[in-house]
Amino acid sequence: MGSTADKVSGKANELAGKARQGVGKATGDREMQANGIAQEAKGDAQQAKGEAKDAVKKVVDKA
Repeated sequence: MGSTADKVSGKANELAGKARQGVGKATGDREMQANGIAQEAKGDAQQAKGEAKDAVKKVVDKA
């Protein structure tokens, strides 16, 4: 997966995770809240992976 795809997927997971957390909080469903937190963390990691790929590409392009 390319850096842009990682960033887009990451943002989607982050937003979906936040939504799950909100629904879980509103309904008192702690498991859904926890799943939302995990999904948001996954999204953050995917975005960081995309940023890292961009950084590596910039270094390689300079060489």
